Amino acid sequence: MFDGFWDNVFRYPRYLITIVLGLLLNTFEPLFPLLKRPVTLVAVLGLLIGGLAFLTFTLRAMLGLSTI
Repeated sequence: MFDGFWDNVFRYPRYLITIVLGLLLNTFEPLFPLLKRPVTLVAVLGLLIGGLAFLTFTLRAMLGLSTI
């Protein structure tokens, strides 16, 4: 009844990694052509850094963490 139970359990991390990588590749693949031109590269990087900063500051304010 429990033959191969642990083999099955150890397959789940590989499955999770595969799903996450597939999601990331399908999300960012449309952005790759934009990264070939320097102007759009700067714009995309600026948006990513600005979004990360916004998320960081928002979470710090919501959690009551110090600003520095």
